[in-house]
Amino acid sequence: MEVGRSKRVPVWALLSLVTNALLIIAVAQLLGKGHSMTESSPASAALTAKGTEELIGSTATNSAKAVLDLPVAGPRHKWTYQQWVTQLSREAEAVAANRPPKLSVLAGDSLSMWFPTKMLPPDRIWLNQGISGETSVGLLKRLQLFDRTAPDTVFVMIGINDLLRGASDEGILDNQRQIIRDLRWAHPKAQVVVQSILPHSGEQATWENRDRLLAIPNSRIRSINRRLKEIASSENALYLDLQPLFADADGNLPIELSTDGLHLNDRGYLVWRSGLQMFAQMQLKN
Repeated sequence: MEVGRSKRVPVWALLSLVTNALLIIAVAQLLGKGHSMTESSPASAALTAKGTEELIGSTATNSAKAVLDLPVAGPRHKWTYQQWVTQLSREAEAVAANRPPKLSVLAGDSLSMWFPTKMLPPDRIWLNQGISGETSVGLLKRLQLFDRTAPDTVFVMIGINDLLRGASDEGILDNQRQIIRDLRWAHPKAQVVVQSILPHSGEQATWENRDRLLAIPNSRIRSINRRLKEIASSENALYLDLQPLFADADGNLPIELSTDGLHLNDRGYLVWRSGLQMFAQMQLKN
């Protein structure tokens, strides 16, 4: 009788399991210590209201100064989408003109945009290219804004606003694939890290468009993330699975990590920072 061969677990699978376990332990320890941080402005610019008006200047038209009532994830802003694109372009050009060492880019929507500057991992320089309400289509169109920055690493998180706007899973994943390909082409020496889409808080959510949020089951987000991981692997990109850090036993975002069931509070960003730090230590080259 032939004895069956034992199946070998792939190295990448073991590494992923170990990484997730260490992340969960580290985050649990941090949260248990009751760390708290005060809110701050977006990491990309740390702009004040006065500063934004000065940057808009006399060249702005009346329509450009109109309040933008974003229908998707993110608070209301006095800047239009195009004004944010212009500002991020300026910041990217400034970085390209005097490139710092160990440059990392955060590309995404309001979740990335409002990452408090002082809570980002301090072992690298960060260029925040997040815009509130951004979709995968919008991000794909503006990737060239930081083409000249030559980053060491690009972290991407995008997709929740696509879901809120009724986009299909296939459409989101196709755009994600193209985002990876564009980044790999524009930054051949950079490490591209695709981050999983975060869950929401379900029935505990208080976000103003709660009904639209509840129409998106977290099981669907998990399904998209599983396929996103496969795409990242096939496109020679890295994948940071934040699901174990941001999901409770029911698969929902713990309300204590969120301001409204969708956006993160300081504790949520502390968890994200811990995930970035552990991932960098175990997976990134530098």
